[in-house]
This record gives sequence, structure tokens and C-alpha cells, in this order.
Amino acid sequence: MAFDVRSLLAQTGALLQGHFRLSSGLHSPNYVQCALLLEHPRNAKAIGEALAGKLRELGAEKVVAPAMGGVIIGYTVAEALDLPFIFTERKEGQMTLRRGFRVGDGERVILVEDVVTTGKSTREAARVVADRGAAVIGFASILNRSGKDNPFDAPYQSLLALDLETHEAGSCPLCEAGVALDAPGSRYS
Repeated sequence: MAFDVRSLLAQTGALLQGHFRLSSGLHSPNYVQCALLLEHPRNAKAIGEALAGKLRELGAEKVVAPAMGGVIIGYTVAEALDLPFIFTERKEGQMTLRRGFRVGDGERVILVEDVVTTGKSTREAARVVADRGAAVIGFASILNRSGKDNPFDAPYQSLLALDLETHEAGSCPLCEAGVALDAPGSRYS
């Protein structure tokens, strides 16, 4: 039986309604606050195990996630796969590896994110580790709201695809209606 992420979104109140600027820069009347979804460790562990089950056959050697949103789910996936875990983060607006984190030449890594909309942050993290010699062999997220089965250039797995409305900032009907904008993601904080 598939893990019921949709039900857990409802139970945790993680699917928010309003007017949001997503990390991608797009605007949406919906925001998935994965921090609420993963707030209880038992939920984070169960979600990580479910996602890891879809990734096990890739034969990864390390799990990498972009901070901030990917850190909890990346860690729980790594725990379920019994692999090391590191994360990328922004320094002066650029995604980078810090804190002594390294990847080895040819090391097989999986990139794990909480939500993929355009995949921009995930691609930035992938570029950082690939530029340091790692082989990005797969991508994964809890939620896929990209509108594509696979928005990446390697295998991709998610637990749930959601078709949620998005708008370019310049043509957002919520902006035109004067609805206050919230930017809950880490890119604009």
C-alpha cells in the first residue's frame, strides 16, 4: 500500500491557502509547508522511509539536499538508506557546500528536496556537487508540483504529484486583486 502523503498533508495542516511567493519566484494561492508535514519525527521518519524505498535500487553513496527545505527529508532518506548526508546552502546568494562537507570524485549522490516546483534550487545543488566531481544519479522529493513527470536529467521519484495553480509575478490575479503576499520559503527570508 502506498504511503498516504495527501492524507498527512490534511492532518498536519501543511497545505496552506492564501497568496504565496514560492522559492521559484512564482506566485500561488497554495503553499505546501513541509516543515509542518515533517514537524513530528514519526512523520518525518515514515516519509523518509517511503521515499528511500523508491531510491534504494539506484545504489547511491551519499544523499545531498538543498537547505533549508530539503534538510529534514534528506536526512531521513539518508537514515533509511544508511548513507551519509550533507546539504548545500546559500552564501551571499550562491548555493555552495560549507561546514566541511565534501563529495568524492565520482561519488554517486541522490539529491533530495521537500517540494519541486521549477526544480531551480535542486538543480543548483546538483551543479554544486557535480562541479566537485560527484555523479548525480537521481533526484527525489516528497511533492512534485512541477507539472512534469520528471523535471530533471536523471531518474526522479516523488511520493505525491500535486497540480497546484501558479502564476508569473507580473500576471498574478491575486496581486491584481490586492491580496497580501506571503513568502514563507527560505529563499526570500
